[in-house]
Amino acid sequence: MCQIKKILMQYVIHAYDYTDEQALERRMAARPAHFEGVRSLKTNGNFVIGGALLDNKGTMIGSMMVVEFNTEDDLNQWLQQEPYIVGNVWERIDVKPFRRAEV
Repeated sequence: MCQIKKILMQYVIHAYDYTDEQALERRMAARPAHFEGVRSLKTNGNFVIGGALLDNKGTMIGSMMVVEFNTEDDLNQWLQQEPYIVGNVWERIDVKPFRRAEV
């Protein structure tokens, strides 16, 4: 019997924080729930890599993640409950399909 391997779609996410005076406070308040969610993504095999985007001074200005999901609907379901979105941390989010180079 031949087994068919399901290919997950990868996405790169660049998310930029709000810049108002309370932006960092909201980021830090939502951070524990965000990390908990990322740990869950990792456990489920959806998290590839990610971290904070920094400005030239080393200040967090956003986030970058590479994630993989079975469908775009699964990706959107996750995004709807992501704490940095729900908590108004990320002002602008750019999500693009991504393919890792096999080198």
